[in-house]
Amino acid sequence: KLAMEFPSEDIFLMTASPVIKAVTNFKQVSKTLEEFDVEEQPSSLLEKRYPNIKVIHSGVKQLKSDEHKIFTEDGKEYMYEKLCLCAGAKPKLIFEGNPYVLGIRDTDSAQAFQKKLAQAERIVVVGNGGIALELVYEIQGCEVIWAIKDRAIGNTFFDAGAAEFLIPKLTAEKQETPIECKRTKYTTEGSEEKERPTAASDKLGSALGPDWHEGLHLKGTKEFSHKVHIEILCEVKKIHLQQEFIQLQRTSLTFPKDEKNVEPDEVLWPVYVELTNGKIYGCDFIVSATGVVPNVEPFLDGNNFAVGEDGGLKVDKHMHTSLPDIYAAGDICTAAWEPSPVWHQMRLWTQARQMGWYAAKCMAADTLGESIDLDFSFELFAHVTKFFNYKVVVLGKYNAQGLGLDHELMLRCTKGQEYVKVVMQNGRMMGAVLIGETDLEETFENLILNQMDLSAYGEDLLNPDIDIEDYFD
Repeated sequence: KLAMEFPSEDIFLMTASPVIKAVTNFKQVSKTLEEFDVEEQPSSLLEKRYPNIKVIHSGVKQLKSDEHKIFTEDGKEYMYEKLCLCAGAKPKLIFEGNPYVLGIRDTDSAQAFQKKLAQAERIVVVGNGGIALELVYEIQGCEVIWAIKDRAIGNTFFDAGAAEFLIPKLTAEKQETPIECKRTKYTTEGSEEKERPTAASDKLGSALGPDWHEGLHLKGTKEFSHKVHIEILCEVKKIHLQQEFIQLQRTSLTFPKDEKNVEPDEVLWPVYVELTNGKIYGCDFIVSATGVVPNVEPFLDGNNFAVGEDGGLKVDKHMHTSLPDIYAAGDICTAAWEPSPVWHQMRLWTQARQMGWYAAKCMAADTLGESIDLDFSFELFAHVTKFFNYKVVVLGKYNAQGLGLDHELMLRCTKGQEYVKVVMQNGRMMGAVLIGETDLEETFENLILNQMDLSAYGEDLLNPDIDIEDYFD
């Protein structure tokens, strides 16, 4: 975007990785919903397309904001007129530095995971966001103990009702051919394997898009398809290596039969997980899928950035940080403006793309001394993804975020087919969760955006015999 706005200016893109992420097959599904694939491409492609872009393959060592200078790991320094920090976030590991704990956030860690899974008989998955959900669904032939701190699965994306709707999919034998899904495809080309240094766990990869497990062969050593046991309302208290566990002289549990887990385990495992509910399970390794923390480390030293409660660099509604000429976008930043009543920040690919695009517009407007309005994409939170092979659309305050007790829910559910939930406040639609092929996303998007009073429709709003689109198109 910047390269197009300023064809005669030099634009430096600093990246520690030899490939860059490019958005392809972009499709505007509705006013606010968009689908796209994310591909890794060699940076030379970008330089060919925009001659004024120069890609610098090096991590950033230090930022001296008062001097408008950046120092890179390879010992060079660069002056900037305007700077945008888009360094993303890194996985929040439950325990740092433990060889049996794998964090999954990017393509490199997903590949490491695949290699380990081939030899695994049982793993413990910790976390309850999108990656944990996808992972547990995709793993076959390996026992999975899934520890979640909430009462129901998928808490970041939906509620207990939606979780109940999805749970049967976890136990069903999977179809051999997954339904074709066109979304963020994630590839790391095999041809580049040799040249590419493998990312150590503390190195930053790029975030996974929603299709990261496509093309990864996620199968353990056992012959059965799905074996998942969920431990709710608990977290990991301690991790014991085999020797420590033997010295503890405590009992670990077998994989529960018929949901009763009272049997002591005779097998010796490489590592043991003690949960806060007192249960101990042995496993081959632990997957930490517990979210991310903004990657602000290299930039804070010596710079007086305003930082949000979630650790991100605070940005105003022009994506400006608290320091002159420095902007931030994507997972590294924290939106510190007064948001629209039906938008909130979530560290997702869709928002990162929108913020990056908008930050470039703001940098251009500032340079040219023009004013600019907040981008329309921040009017309504909207995200489309796929879980358990169902299309999932979440809109607005889909989990009644920040609405307190002053709201009501309306539901419509057809087992194995669709789940529709709307969040209403004072007769107005504030949010929705749509699972399955509901075809309601555009109608609901309009109803949330125009805040029309729907009290008159009452329960009929979700009546499947009434074609709601006809009313509101």
